Amino acid sequence: MSTIAFHTLGCKVNQYDTEAMRELLLDHGWKEVPFSEPADVYLINTCTVTGTGDRKSLQLSRKIKREHPGSVLVLCGCLAQCRGNDLLTSAGADLVLGVQHRGKIVELLNQVISTREKCCMVKPFDSNTPFEPLSIRQVSGRTRAAVKIQEGCNNHCTYCIIPSVRGPIRSRSLESLRDETLKLRDVGFTEIVLTGIHLASYGKETKPSRYSLLDAISTVHDVDGIQRIRLGSLEPVVATEEFCRALKDLPKVCPQFHLALQSGSDTVLSRMKRRYNTFQYREAADRLRKIYPKSAMTTDILTGFPGETEQEFEETKSFIREMRYARIHVFPYSPRRNTPAAQMAGQLTDAEKEKRARELIALGNHVSHQYLETWLGEPSSVLIEEISRDIMSGYTPEYIRVQIPFKPGIQSGETVPVLLNGFTQGGMTAELLRTRT
Repeated sequence: MSTIAFHTLGCKVNQYDTEAMRELLLDHGWKEVPFSEPADVYLINTCTVTGTGDRKSLQLSRKIKREHPGSVLVLCGCLAQCRGNDLLTSAGADLVLGVQHRGKIVELLNQVISTREKCCMVKPFDSNTPFEPLSIRQVSGRTRAAVKIQEGCNNHCTYCIIPSVRGPIRSRSLESLRDETLKLRDVGFTEIVLTGIHLASYGKETKPSRYSLLDAISTVHDVDGIQRIRLGSLEPVVATEEFCRALKDLPKVCPQFHLALQSGSDTVLSRMKRRYNTFQYREAADRLRKIYPKSAMTTDILTGFPGETEQEFEETKSFIREMRYARIHVFPYSPRRNTPAAQMAGQLTDAEKEKRARELIALGNHVSHQYLETWLGEPSSVLIEEISRDIMSGYTPEYIRVQIPFKPGIQSGETVPVLLNGFTQGGMTAELLRTRT
């Protein structure tokens, strides 16, 4: 039996794609082994959103070929789509897939092994590029399942390479979404995370739109046995009055919203060609908080954008404090190939970008703890994910990681009522309440 090891870099969409390929290969007789062990094939799902993603993808690929020269190396994902044939030589890849044809992984891998000829299956996108019908039935080592419902982006922000490596927007059908949700429910999952490259664009590739993100949420919501629905990254433009009113009638939706910000300065947002300003962002957050007063608002911040002045940087810090985020993810800007921002004047030094990133990370830790303090002494519920001899741990609907003293009889995947009573590094402790949810 041939062995294969998997490694995923980047976002939840990549994680979903890896899981789908993993299931296809295991269904055809492959045996999975840990990535740290010898394998006949190593599959790396790459990332190119930042320079760090590029570097990690290439370093790992070259390390595998150096340490396991007789093994087959498969590269897929965004860097593979971007670099294509070049990776057959520069990274030593034997099969390059990009972000299409992953459903043919078994056939293509067998072809490479039998012919001993390298293969690149990276194809350009066009308006007819379909949503690739990948699916999953289970998720290794998890109690929640991410389900990809959308692919691609049409926004073309000045710093972002994603539209060129993920292609135009395209969506999976509601029927396919329901079928996959049922399969995941049947193997025990009670929490579904809807993910995509640009979730707000779900269903909008046709005019008029066939369906919307609300339709996708409702489709999962209607499946008996699903207790929680989380949403992946959203742009604030999605949080309209209509959208927020509709969420109020969908109680399974978790009150955790990742509203992408990137910068708290309107002038920087304009240079980025984002589709909102801080006033519109604030309105979107307020609409959501009107329905979910204690909701967790999380975001991404891209610091050190070309021309970012000290004043613009201070505006971002001020906006972060105002928004009272539960968590922020900070990325120093890195130029991406063939993007307008890479050619802009005022490129900051790496040292300055790293300095600003450290400041924002420290600020993020501070506001995150302030958010956790609002939950001290409050009741909540926790979906148990891990159980050890002394501790059970899981997440609240707001995605607060909670540790609870072990109690016999409680199983992983069970939702239990708790009283939050203390803090851990980045999370909280709780005591179990008597009555279960």
